[in-house]
Amino acid sequence: MGPGRTFDCPYDPLYTLSSEKNHSKSNVHGDKVVKAPMFRSMFSSLIHLPGYSLCLEGKDPVPPFIDRRWRGRAQQCLEALQQLAAAQSSLQIPQIVYEDPEVSGRNRYKYFARPLIPSNKLLPLNVVYAVAETEPYVHSATRDSKVFGPKLRTLGTQTDYRDGEAQTDPYSPEYVVPTGSVPELLTLATLTWGRGLPAGLAEVEMIERAREKRAWEATLPAMDSASQIAKRRKMMDDMARKEWAFREQEIEKLQEVRLEVLKKLLWRREENQNELDAKRLDEHRQNHQKAKEEKIKKIQHDCALMLRKLIAKRKNVMGKLERRDIIKEYTDFASQTYAPLSRIGYFPDNHSERYMVKNFYLNTFAGLCELEASLPDSVTQVKIKAPKPKYSTTKTGFIKRSARLEVELAQVHQALLEKKNKVKEPKKPLRFLEKVEKPVPRPPTPILEKPSIEEEETELAVICLQKLLRGRAIQNMMFEGKEKRLELIQELRTTHALQEDGQLLLKAEEQMTLALQQQHDLQMHKLSSVENHLAREEGRALANIFDFLSKELVRLQEERKIHAFVMLAERQRRMREAEESGRRQLEERRRQEEDEIFKQVVKVHQSTIDSYLEDIILSSMENTAEEQAREEIQRMAVEINDIAYEMESRRTRLQSEEIVAELVYDFLIPEAQKMSIREKVRQSQRKHIYAAHQIIHRGTERIVADLALHQETSASKIKGDPPAGTASAALSGTAAGPSTADSTCSAPVARELAEPLCEESPGEMAVSPSDGSDKDSTAS
Repeated sequence: MGPGRTFDCPYDPLYTLSSEKNHSKSNVHGDKVVKAPMFRSMFSSLIHLPGYSLCLEGKDPVPPFIDRRWRGRAQQCLEALQQLAAAQSSLQIPQIVYEDPEVSGRNRYKYFARPLIPSNKLLPLNVVYAVAETEPYVHSATRDSKVFGPKLRTLGTQTDYRDGEAQTDPYSPEYVVPTGSVPELLTLATLTWGRGLPAGLAEVEMIERAREKRAWEATLPAMDSASQIAKRRKMMDDMARKEWAFREQEIEKLQEVRLEVLKKLLWRREENQNELDAKRLDEHRQNHQKAKEEKIKKIQHDCALMLRKLIAKRKNVMGKLERRDIIKEYTDFASQTYAPLSRIGYFPDNHSERYMVKNFYLNTFAGLCELEASLPDSVTQVKIKAPKPKYSTTKTGFIKRSARLEVELAQVHQALLEKKNKVKEPKKPLRFLEKVEKPVPRPPTPILEKPSIEEEETELAVICLQKLLRGRAIQNMMFEGKEKRLELIQELRTTHALQEDGQLLLKAEEQMTLALQQQHDLQMHKLSSVENHLAREEGRALANIFDFLSKELVRLQEERKIHAFVMLAERQRRMREAEESGRRQLEERRRQEEDEIFKQVVKVHQSTIDSYLEDIILSSMENTAEEQAREEIQRMAVEINDIAYEMESRRTRLQSEEIVAELVYDFLIPEAQKMSIREKVRQSQRKHIYAAHQIIHRGTERIVADLALHQETSASKIKGDPPAGTASAALSGTAAGPSTADSTCSAPVARELAEPLCEESPGEMAVSPSDGSDKDSTAS
């Protein structure tokens, strides 16, 4: 299908295809592949996250109302009906009447077209053809002839036929089957070109089997009685067994062919593997050989270098400097003047072509021709004499029998002389012991059970009946053939009657018998030679089989060894994998810990940076707010001062007195009221404080008085002076209540006892926030 006729399949009603598969292929018109970008990974260059996906463009140039179904199914149904009608005469198919195409009428334009002739001016841009120069038109009074340029000529034609309409299979003409006849040729309708045609040996055997089966079906008895039905069933069972046996043979043949193919493939694979192993070994050996040669070359080079250095040092052991002796160099032909060394930088083979001998007779074709002409004919034209034959031959080139006998006698004489003069060699001792294998015992001969007499009689009766049927069928066939070819038989009889003598018949019979004898001898000779060849081939096959089995045994042993090595290697690999997996898990755990530490450090750094930035922002905000507030306060103070100075300058005495009265009323009177209220509260709380003091210090005063008395008594005992006044003073102080002694001696004890009480009753010692510092001092 051409690129310009892509949609012939849905549009052209004459476009035909061989199958529905080709129809579906022709309907695919190569949709364009479009890159569809993926939003999430649009700018990704990773393999597992592509930036786009490939999809087919959903544009169909063929409109949806065009029918794209395959039009060959109706033709297949028609062909099936025709085959069915050929087998069943009662079925009739209506004849198809095709419409007149009107080729020479109104549809002429569909079958004829004008070829597209390319213009001479439409040449490619990069190709320039040589245009023939033409003589221009010349109008002259003296010249009547006119000269024109070249006329247009057809460079190519365009055909209306497609490549799909070209004939690829042999032509099969249409046919008409008359009613009541089933041609044998229609049974081969399943065979097509390339699938059974042209017919081979297998197809011929299949055709013969089909003919035999049809003949057998024709011989089946009618189903008009019970005996005929039983006979028919038995014949059908026998035929079914034969078919199953034939199918089993075919399966066995197919299996043998597959086995042979498998053997060939295995042998070829082993050969390829052996060749590959040999190539690898050769490459390995060559690489080692090259490395060895390079090492040897390097060692030799180093050895020569060291030898030259040693020789140079030996020449000048004392290390004296010598001047160049030019005369000595030119007198010595082995010096570098005549033979410089390449390692110094001089390469004598650079311009070696200037020393080549250039001969005219050898380098040019004219010289070769001249040299060939100067040579004699005996050099260029070789004369070969045929050798004389050792044996005398006839004119036709055959060797005479006497010469052949002489040669055979000479060979026999020579063989006898060699055998006579041959010296017997002593027998050599056996190097290897040979094991004589016993032949395998034969299996027991199978014994068949004797059938019963009734079965044997029925079988013999069936065989006799089959023989009678076959004989009768052959007799009928012979009779039909005789009736069909009766004219030919009569013609042959007339030709035999026209023979001259009966002696010629006898001579012909004698010659025929002699020819038959010779043919029999040749056939026996061929049979003997074939048997010899078969015996040789059998021996070769057995040798190959034994060789193959021995190699297979060695291969199995090696395979078991390799399997053991593989198991050991697999076990070692699993152990290493387990160790590696443990190490990998440890590394992964350590990596996770390091990742977590890194995350925490990054988090701390991030939080530190956030707090630092927050502090900077807050401090900058506070400073900015403070500066703005200070500026605002200064501005308001300046404004208030200006207003105050202006009011002060305008104010009168009455306004000043009014301001003083407002200040006294708003500030002094409320403060005095607060002070009086605080004093009243303090007086009201004092009695409660006094009661609390009495409760707290009632027991503590006695304890403190006893301690003081005990201390005075102890001190008086030491000094010898009883402190009467001190004791009385202590007693008086105890009875008087909270006095100076209480404030001096019992102050720390009272403070220690008052602390838990204050903790237990915080409400009694609390002060209202409106009292200020005066209430705090009162409570303390």
